[in-house]
Amino acid sequence: MFLRHIIVFSFIALLAGCAGFGARESVEGHGDPASWREHKQQMTALDGWQIDGKIGIRAPKDSGSGTLFWLQRQDYYDIRLSGPLGRGAARLTGRPGDVSLEVANQGRYSAASPETLLEEQMGWKLPVSNLAWWVRGLPAPSSKSRLTLDADSRLASLEQDGWQVQYSAYTQQNGYWLPERIKLHGANLDVTLVIKAWQPRKLGQ
Repeated sequence: MFLRHIIVFSFIALLAGCAGFGARESVEGHGDPASWREHKQQMTALDGWQIDGKIGIRAPKDSGSGTLFWLQRQDYYDIRLSGPLGRGAARLTGRPGDVSLEVANQGRYSAASPETLLEEQMGWKLPVSNLAWWVRGLPAPSSKSRLTLDADSRLASLEQDGWQVQYSAYTQQNGYWLPERIKLHGANLDVTLVIKAWQPRKLGQ
């Protein structure tokens, strides 16, 4: 009986150790698992930021590049795109369940999700809800993911929800290692983000 208890407790401990990656994560690469968990914990706590950069879009109907401004305050976001993006400037604002999209010379539209709005009005099938995680170099916790770590135990690439995300450069700001160049490849959409300025903030738990 004692031996049986030892085996059971050992099995539970093993499962608990594996759970540190997240039950939906598959992790590989050259990084150190413990360092990745520490980095992930730090970045997950980051719930506010301001980003200034550039965005490139390649889609069947719209291709081009422009500027990106992204303000995040916990579950509220304000994302602005401007420049020659095929349909002019666009501004996406909202929080879960209440999202608005303003498109230059077209009007303002509302929906329950940003994915619905972008697909209906811009023709882009972009997982905006996942982007709030991907832009921090993290997998979204809502679905399974396959991660490859670089030698510094940060994300080198990510596969999730039919998308491939590559991280080719990071920058350090206020003690955080933040993605600086991200490439996203989906079924009918390619997106390149080049972040020129990061202003990370930890607003609360």
